[in-house]
Amino acid sequence: MGNPYDPYGQQPGYGQQPGYGQQPAQPGYGQQPGYGQQPPAQPGYGQQPAQPGYGQQPGYGQQPAQPAYGQQPAQPGYQEVHHHHYGSTGQLAEWGSRAGGYLIDALIFAGPLMLLYVLTLVLASSGSGGAAALGVILMLIGWLLSIAGGLWLCYQEGTTGQTIGKRQMGIRLVSAQTGQPIGFGMAFLRKICHAADSFACYVGYFWPLWDERKQTFADKICNTIVVKS
Repeated sequence: MGNPYDPYGQQPGYGQQPGYGQQPAQPGYGQQPGYGQQPPAQPGYGQQPAQPGYGQQPGYGQQPAQPAYGQQPAQPGYQEVHHHHYGSTGQLAEWGSRAGGYLIDALIFAGPLMLLYVLTLVLASSGSGGAAALGVILMLIGWLLSIAGGLWLCYQEGTTGQTIGKRQMGIRLVSAQTGQPIGFGMAFLRKICHAADSFACYVGYFWPLWDERKQTFADKICNTIVVKS
């Protein structure tokens, strides 16, 4: 049996005092000794203890993951839905309404021009030099009026989506992407693109009869549609 007072011997058992010059065993840093038991391990420095029943919290000095720049955090139960706004009603205009609006515009602007053209032919056939000169002047005036009328139609379609004829038929020209008027520049380009509708016996003008989006070739080039206003 060892000497309980031997400083180089064994440690005293339960209920014994340590030898002379020895310190009793101290519990580790941050640990509280229980009666005859060791306490559970404590988290290391910089870590937060787990919370029961409440997910996980980021450690000390750490930030929770943030969504990438330009992205919105996901919302529970939310699904992204893409909507296409086709005018106020969202209904595409029928071919008959488009043709009716075109005829109304043509009568308003082409009627006076045809009258000037007929008058020019009458003056030119009279054989008089003065009458022929007057006929040429009237023809130039007619061309200028036709150009001015075409630009005015482009402006009305580009800024409001409606000409006089379209307004009477209750239809509107809009962008297929935004559902808004396309502006003067795009409206002017669309007028030029109507040349594609004139090919092959004007088949492009009749294309809306069977097209899913009721578009002419010019509409497809400029990405426009005509809807009910």
